[in-house]
Amino acid sequence: MIFFRPYEYVYDEYYDCILCPEHHILNYATTNRNGYREYKSKPYICEKCPSREQCTHSRSCQKTVTRHIWEDYMELVEDNRHTPENQVLYARRKETVERVFADAKEKHGMRYTPYRGLAQVTKWVRLKFAALNLKKLAIHLRKDRQPSLFYTVYIPFLCSDLVFA
Repeated sequence: MIFFRPYEYVYDEYYDCILCPEHHILNYATTNRNGYREYKSKPYICEKCPSREQCTHSRSCQKTVTRHIWEDYMELVEDNRHTPENQVLYARRKETVERVFADAKEKHGMRYTPYRGLAQVTKWVRLKFAALNLKKLAIHLRKDRQPSLFYTVYIPFLCSDLVFA
């Protein structure tokens, strides 16, 4: 026997309840420690339901459906993500944002850190990304055919406060 899918239980925002596929009401019972609101059915209704085998196998004939307290916000984000403008932006993530992290992991040894502790790892990551930004700047200026500007202006400026021992 196949159980009902979670999306077949519909949340009614106005009454703060969930409707099962047989159009019975599951009322709010409690919020657990993990931030999920629990909606429970009435056992005397589920006991006589023709779809009970697809819904629950509990001895008490009670169905419990959970919904996270931030689920409303997640639905708004998902709706926003599927708009035509944001689909174009979302498709570019693999070329821009995710590409930086992929390069950092593959080409610059950022899969693992040789340091322990938040302060040391933070310094190490900042140094790595500063080097990546310098590399990106050099490539950008090279495309503009101004490498001499980079070497005469940016490198002395960026290295002015570095102390070499």
